[in-house]
Parts: sequence; structure tokens; C-alpha cells
Amino acid sequence: MRIILATGNKGKIEEFKKLLPNEEVITFKEIIGDYEVVEDKDTFQGNALKKAQEIYEKIGDEEAIVISDDSGITVPDINNEPGIYSARYAGVNANDKENNAKLISKLNEKNLEKTPAYYTACIAIIYKGYPYTVHGWMHGEVINKELGSGGFGYDPMFIPTGFDKTLGELGYEAKKDFSHRTKALNLAKKVLDVIL
Repeated sequence: MRIILATGNKGKIEEFKKLLPNEEVITFKEIIGDYEVVEDKDTFQGNALKKAQEIYEKIGDEEAIVISDDSGITVPDINNEPGIYSARYAGVNANDKENNAKLISKLNEKNLEKTPAYYTACIAIIYKGYPYTVHGWMHGEVINKELGSGGFGYDPMFIPTGFDKTLGELGYEAKKDFSHRTKALNLAKKVLDVIL
């Protein structure tokens, strides 16, 4: 089956391709070119649905399977930041390093070397005009420095529960077994099995 991803995030695209090795996974840009969906909803679910719906409508093929994901990290001790703003925490076009630096500075403001945090992933599927959503979570702690060069986003700052290394140090092979996106995608696969 061909799955169209409603994302331009290279890290997410690679992760989806690795998690769906038996499917043809392409990005919406390969069909309609550059297009930006404004993420203006106040939940991960709202943003994921908006991206999937808008791309589905732009493609104009009722049989298309469009999948989008909205995800991020939440740190309760700093007012649940960055949350839905994870990708643009340090500004609209911020990169991972800039976002991580802002989170480190926020932790340092509160003298937090390590504090509980969790990742959320919401995956939205649009097929034949119908929306479906699933969620996955990964709990652990965020630290006030970067360790390791694996993964992307906040991975070098996040130590998952049951581990003593960051996702940046553990690498993809470990992360793929329990990440928020893996959990959400396993549920999404079940949805696809039912609707297709």
C-alpha cells in the first residue's frame, strides 16, 4: 500500500520509513510540491488532523491514505512547555540545536538538572475522507545538557524510563521498540488493518 506522509520533517520521514518497511512511504511534496500547513490548533491531535485533512484535500484522490503526526515533548515543571510548540520552541524556523538550547536555559532558570518529562505523538489518518487518530506516549526525564548524537529533536536531552542514557546515546535501534511514535504507529497499523 502507498502511504502519503503529511510532513516535511526529515527525521520523521526516516522514522516512518523504518517503521513501515513493507509499505511504499512517500511525502506529500513528491505529489504536490512545496506547501505549508499552518499548525494553529491547541492540541497535538488538532494539529495532526489539520495537516492530514489539508494534504488529503490538496492531493484530491479519495483513495489516498494520508498520515500525519504531531508530536513533542512536555516538561510539567516548566509550565508544560514546549508541548505543541516543540518544533518551533525557539522560533518559527528554529533548528533542533536552537530548540534544545532554549529548553536547557528554561531548565537552568529553575535550577533543574533533571526533571520528569514525556513525549506525545498523535498520528492522524485520512482515508476516503474519514479521520482517525491514535496516540502514543514515552515517559522519562529531561536533562539540562545534550548527550549523544543519535535521533533528532530533543532526543539528546531525554532519558527514557528504565534507562540511564539519553535517546541520543541509545540510538534508533533501542528507541524504535518503545518510542511514542512507535506506540502510536502500532495503533495506526491496527486502524489501517480495519479500514483497508
